[in-house]
Amino acid sequence: MKRIATSFVRMSLWKRLVLSLVLVLSAAVALAPSAGPPQIANGVRIAGVNVGGFDAGQARQMINTRFSVPLRFEFEGKHWRVDPSRLGVNVAANDAIARAVNAESGDDIGVRVDVDRGQIRQYVAALDERFGFPAKDSELVGYSGARPSITDSSWGRTVRRRTMVVAITRMLRSRIRPVVPLVMKPLKPTVTQANFGPVIIIQRGSNRLGLFNGMSPVRSFNVATGRAQYPTPTGLWHIVDMQRNPWWRPPDSDWAKGLKPIPPGPGNPLGTRWMGLDAAGVGIHGTPDSSSIGYSASHGCIRMLIPEATWLFDHVRIGTPVLIVST
Repeated sequence: MKRIATSFVRMSLWKRLVLSLVLVLSAAVALAPSAGPPQIANGVRIAGVNVGGFDAGQARQMINTRFSVPLRFEFEGKHWRVDPSRLGVNVAANDAIARAVNAESGDDIGVRVDVDRGQIRQYVAALDERFGFPAKDSELVGYSGARPSITDSSWGRTVRRRTMVVAITRMLRSRIRPVVPLVMKPLKPTVTQANFGPVIIIQRGSNRLGLFNGMSPVRSFNVATGRAQYPTPTGLWHIVDMQRNPWWRPPDSDWAKGLKPIPPGPGNPLGTRWMGLDAAGVGIHGTPDSSSIGYSASHGCIRMLIPEATWLFDHVRIGTPVLIVST
């Protein structure tokens, strides 16, 4: 019995020893420092964002979140937002965090932000399509009240593309997101009622040609226009060819078959000046046949006295509109 009691006492001592050892090891484990990811020192910033006390993963999330804030735009009371990913932004957060892990309190680590200027230019071009519009030049549209009818011109506008590309690039590379105003520039019309220049109105029915400066009359002439078989075509045309002392060359028409070209000189049926229109085979020219003036006597052209055709030639230019009406 004594031997059994001794064994029991020894077993109890062993259990107490093992229990004590377990408690000591548990306490040591509880007091040991964590082996988790390293933390960034307090007071360290990345691009102005306080990442002190956070680990690399947390800091990465903070930086990416900050630089993914949408850009805000405004124009004429309209407001809209654009996600930076649409503009090709790439934030080098990993590089900045690697430097921040080894930084000291008070350091502000810069971060590289790459942008795709091609995507930014495409976006700015889309803004121009949405908000821009071209200037509108004055146009000759008819004849009313014995003078040409010319439309009003109007200004246009376009996005200042270079300015906007630079502004958007700057905003994408900054963690600050102020509202970006859309910057436009005005477009001035090239042709207005005031500077429209020469206009020719030909009244086929009365065989009259009038020259105007815009809508202001300058001078009028008696002319010959096409006979019934070869009428002068009505409509809006333009002077596309101007020749001094032209050759006459037979047109591709039945009435001119067998005729030969005529060089410049007194007998030339075009006189000394030719102002060809974009109506095929039709032009304004002088004529040695002064008796035809005032009648419908030509093969479609507009004949003038030679001195008057010379004067008109000096007061028009390539592109001058010629409106031929039936009255």
